Amino acid sequence: MVNENLGSVPVYRKALALCEISSHIASYVSFNKDLIKLYESNSLRDTIADSLVTDTHLIPQKIAQVESSTSNVERIHTTTFINIMIQNLNSYCLGLEKDGVQEMEYLNLLRSEILSFRTSFRKWSGSLPNPGLENLN
Repeated sequence: MVNENLGSVPVYRKALALCEISSHIASYVSFNKDLIKLYESNSLRDTIADSLVTDTHLIPQKIAQVESSTSNVERIHTTTFINIMIQNLNSYCLGLEKDGVQEMEYLNLLRSEILSFRTSFRKWSGSLPNPGLENLN
């Protein structure tokens, strides 16, 4: 799929929304307000916020990779990688909670967005073509 058509893919749009909300929440909960330099911080909260932003920004890139791939092996590998990142996002929410973030409504909003994305992701990944697999029966 050409990049111009990615905007019509619902899971891609959800991934972009997840990027936006995670960036806002990371900016709000981190001690270092410069998101680009979070990785330089010695704070656990900043490290978790950096990982949250990094993973959410990787997801749309990986979706684009799957959409443009003709290799079933690459699609499976990349969708598995995205699934692991989704699990990581939930872990980051728990990590921020354990680190003392008081604004639970923001973490719960992020968890809700992650769940919504996961539902869309499962639907999308289940609909991907599997070239070559039809000959295995």
